[in-house]
Amino acid sequence: MRNHEFLKYGGLATQIIVTLGVTIFVGIKIDKLTNLKFPVATISLPLLILISIFWKVYKDSSKK
Repeated sequence: MRNHEFLKYGGLATQIIVTLGVTIFVGIKIDKLTNLKFPVATISLPLLILISIFWKVYKDSSKK
């Protein structure tokens, strides 16, 4: 049972790290295309992804 929990949370951590890496990369590309002085996409995309992931974790953990 303990090994199952380790794999579950290890997979979640991997998913978060990879998703943040991809969204930061995409945000940098968007900011370069739009020539903005302030990196709006680089900051907002990862924040939106983090909020949605934490919301999903909250909803999944609150199920009985």
